[in-house]
Amino acid sequence: QEEGGPGYEVIYLLEAPEEAVDRLRTTLDGLGDSLVVVGGDGLWNVHVHVDDPGAAVEAGVEAGRPYRIRITHFGDERRRASAPRAQRAVVAVVHGEGLAALCGEAGATTVPARPGEPLAVADLLDAIRRAHAREVVLLPGGAELRAAAAAAAEQARADGVRVAVIPTRSAVQGLAALAVHDPEAGFDEDVVAMTAAAGATRYGELAVAERQSFTSAGICQAGDVLGLIDGDVAVIGPGLPETAEAVLERMLGSGGELVTLVLGPEVPDTLAARLESYVQQRHLAVDTVTYSGGRHSAPLLIGVE
Repeated sequence: QEEGGPGYEVIYLLEAPEEAVDRLRTTLDGLGDSLVVVGGDGLWNVHVHVDDPGAAVEAGVEAGRPYRIRITHFGDERRRASAPRAQRAVVAVVHGEGLAALCGEAGATTVPARPGEPLAVADLLDAIRRAHAREVVLLPGGAELRAAAAAAAEQARADGVRVAVIPTRSAVQGLAALAVHDPEAGFDEDVVAMTAAAGATRYGELAVAERQSFTSAGICQAGDVLGLIDGDVAVIGPGLPETAEAVLERMLGSGGELVTLVLGPEVPDTLAARLESYVQQRHLAVDTVTYSGGRHSAPLLIGVE
């Protein structure tokens, strides 16, 4: 934030219809600068720099229901900015405590994502600022999180931070990108290598159907196990082990050298042993690594590189 600019940053999530958001943009634009409003389908991330934070929140109340409101005085940010910056940092959005610990051990600053809750731009901006680096590589961890990641990156760039968003669509793609991260390489070179590693990783996921519905693999019933490959339902099965094996067989059918398994909190360790044995018996040249996803993670994530 430049000296002489607005004194406060205001960020909130907003439930409001689109026509009300159009009016909100006009109101906030008159109150300050660095305005970013992104979202859709009745849910929006709002970010603005103002001298009157109360007026910015009041405008949100007039438009709909603002919540997770965060107001930051730029005096606090300037004190933080006076400390020496690191050259480069990685910020990763993660589902699950186990994945957060894993990414943290790899040197990333993590942002927890909770099932069913939107990711706030404020949380990402806070993580970018905590990383306190001149350059930041951002791993959104899911296609549905990219809009918030892009908005946070845009604001961080306005604050003088060089930011690149790696288009990761799954946690296993983020792990693949982290594995090749090289802070000693040039920024562009590092970003290209991480993007290539993420893109070369096919991703699968197991989920339990909550209701009867039509899928790309046919009709599923409540309680069926769904095997997704690259975001689409590819297998419908009666249980986790059988469905996981079917998903692995399809994913490895087009080749692969490394299988990554991330187990959710309710999944027994015996499943990991069974799947490792399955891969070893059918694909001798393929290695397998297993991690615990922890709370808030999916039952099973699969990556094939």
